[in-house]
Amino acid sequence: MGKKQQKKVQNQEELLKTLGDFTSKENWDSFFTIRGSDDAFEWYAEWSQLKEPLLSNLTIPSSNDAVSAKELQILVPGCGNSKLSEYLYDEGFCNITNVDFSKVVISDMLRRNIRARPVMKWRVMDMTNMQFAKESFGAVLDKGGLDALMEPELGSKLGTQYLSEVKRLLKVGGRFICLTLAESHVLGLLFPKFRYGWKMGIHPIALKPSDRSSLQTFMVVAEKENSPALCQISSTVDQSSFGGLKNQVHGLFQALEDENKIRADYSSGSDITYALEDLKIGVEGNLAELCPSRRVQLSLGEPGVSLFCYRAVLLDAQKDFGPFAYQCAVFLVPKTRAHEWLFSSEEGQWAVVESSKAARLIMILLDSSHSDANMDDIQKDLSPLIMQLVPGDFDDEAQIPFMAASDGIKQRKIVQEITSPLTGPIIVDDVIYEKVDDNISRLFASEDVIFRRLTFQRTESLVQSEAVLSKEGSPKSLADINQKIGQSSSKSKKKGNQKKSGSNVSSSDGLSNDLKVDHSYLASSYHTGIISGFTLISSHLDGLASTGGTVRSVVIGLGAGLLPMFLRKHLSFAEIEVLELDPVVVDLARDYFEFRDDERLKVHVTDGLKYVKDAAHAVTNGYENNVSEAKVPSSNGNSILSSAPLKSTEKIDMLIVDVDSSDSSSGLSCPAADFVEESFLMAAKDSLSDQGLFVINLVSRSQAIKDSIYSKLKSVFPHLFHLQLDEDVNDVIFALKTETCITEDKFHEASQQLTRLLHLENSPWGQNITEATSKIKRLR
Repeated sequence: MGKKQQKKVQNQEELLKTLGDFTSKENWDSFFTIRGSDDAFEWYAEWSQLKEPLLSNLTIPSSNDAVSAKELQILVPGCGNSKLSEYLYDEGFCNITNVDFSKVVISDMLRRNIRARPVMKWRVMDMTNMQFAKESFGAVLDKGGLDALMEPELGSKLGTQYLSEVKRLLKVGGRFICLTLAESHVLGLLFPKFRYGWKMGIHPIALKPSDRSSLQTFMVVAEKENSPALCQISSTVDQSSFGGLKNQVHGLFQALEDENKIRADYSSGSDITYALEDLKIGVEGNLAELCPSRRVQLSLGEPGVSLFCYRAVLLDAQKDFGPFAYQCAVFLVPKTRAHEWLFSSEEGQWAVVESSKAARLIMILLDSSHSDANMDDIQKDLSPLIMQLVPGDFDDEAQIPFMAASDGIKQRKIVQEITSPLTGPIIVDDVIYEKVDDNISRLFASEDVIFRRLTFQRTESLVQSEAVLSKEGSPKSLADINQKIGQSSSKSKKKGNQKKSGSNVSSSDGLSNDLKVDHSYLASSYHTGIISGFTLISSHLDGLASTGGTVRSVVIGLGAGLLPMFLRKHLSFAEIEVLELDPVVVDLARDYFEFRDDERLKVHVTDGLKYVKDAAHAVTNGYENNVSEAKVPSSNGNSILSSAPLKSTEKIDMLIVDVDSSDSSSGLSCPAADFVEESFLMAAKDSLSDQGLFVINLVSRSQAIKDSIYSKLKSVFPHLFHLQLDEDVNDVIFALKTETCITEDKFHEASQQLTRLLHLENSPWGQNITEATSKIKRLR
């Protein structure tokens, strides 16, 4: 390179430093004012390098629809003072429209070309928001414009807006020709933007011999197809020929490989997430028409266009879901619940569609990016996006309802928050529900019954335990609870409503000392269901009681200790052992739910799975299986002494499994999957006495999962019964070891016998148990 050329390059580099932000109009005005109109500034490559590949991509092959060079409408956004348009004009491409947001450079270029190239047009315009009609151009030629908009520190907002404009302005058969350095962050936007309905290729621009140390320029060509096809991106880039540019070319090949893998997966039918632009061109049929059973995953919103981006699922209801109350509705799922089977699985989503009574439901799965936004802002942001998804015959004056997963909580007070090494974050809170079960209403005169709940955040929508708080049997209202709450729901009782607003929440060290957990009542309907199942062995229980015997009971999963405390209070001849893996849970049960163990009620900090298997082995082989007394660290720094051992030469009369699963995304919320494996079920059966009862609290909205568990249980136990609670997803399953069992016509008499054994024959609670018993059905 000669001294004159070296000085020119050096001056260009110094001048570029004055730009700073490539997206600033003021900076470019200053740049072009200093540079002047006669000194052209070329990004990346000269005409001698670009001529052959450009002309070959701008020349339309001969056909009935052939467009001559003179007729081809070409748009050059971000033209600057490059001579590229002038060279093309001189090659016969006269219909060129040049756009730049710098008034300085457009004025200079117009003066420079007005006589020599009178047909060429020059417009002062922002390339991210161009005032041209849809499908106005047969080619859009970008020389470094996209790269300039994609400054890494500025993000993809301007690049996204610009490429949307390019797609809007190109005719079918038209080509977007983008000259770029092909950096990873640029290709990460460019490739997905031209996925459906575009044929795409990438090619290297030959370097001049004097530029071997420079960065490589590439030409990306995207041709607009007449159908929403999905094609692989072709490439003529040979990685081995770029010895000194390994990092640049490696990034390109990685981006190309990743994108083509995504396209291959999508073509083979893998889970596809569409952009709204893709759906509007018909990749999943005509959105204006309802298509029963259509389910489409999509992304909504773009940086710079909307406040947020959203992950969404569009579902057109099955015909038998009707009649419909809404033609189109939106269902918002908070981040804390998005992982649940009900919202993350296809089967669960259809269940939501059916309950929504909407012909088309658009489910929005919120994430951490929406944490600081209120629902009004999200609804306002979503509304224009949703309007692009409504059926064609939607009444423009009708409002689209926004629904949300809600717990129906009116007031809430957080009592304790703690993190367990085993269970993770745990919350104890006091709540007042907007609506309570009729069973609770019958027992309490106050409208505002207070419940104390134990919730594991890993399954935030699943309340592990809840108790009634009362003073001498009369509940008291919560006060000073005014802050807004996020959404959760309940494991055991009230169904969450679909509503727009949240609940009130406040934080506190605790409630008044005169409010206590009432262990006379079981607030959770599934706990009542478990007790009602004892009807199946009421004759056995009555025999033990009349002969002074003891009913040996094992409960796996302490929770707040409410079920064991109720059994201790009402089943006077029961000896109850509780197996709990997490010492922090034991602390919370004692500190906030008044759980107390004694000679008749003992808690072991141990693995329930291993214990039952060891117990089964012990009773089969005739030796004692002792739970060793071990000091286990607790959450308050003290030690929990595992209670006296359960001697397992005597078999268990009642074995109750009431534990949650740490992975609710599997579709099985309760119990953990290990507790329904055949090996454990066999061990549970072997550990039972001949008249023993095995109980599992099953929580799943998937009928397929339920059927699988039923099948496993049937292969082990001769008799199965279950209680499906009307207002819950809980399915309480009862399995009997004996070959002979009570017939269903004897249930009422047996339930009366059970209420006498529980000393509840004159109590409203006894009536609840009798009513629950009438709903127990045999699983055949």
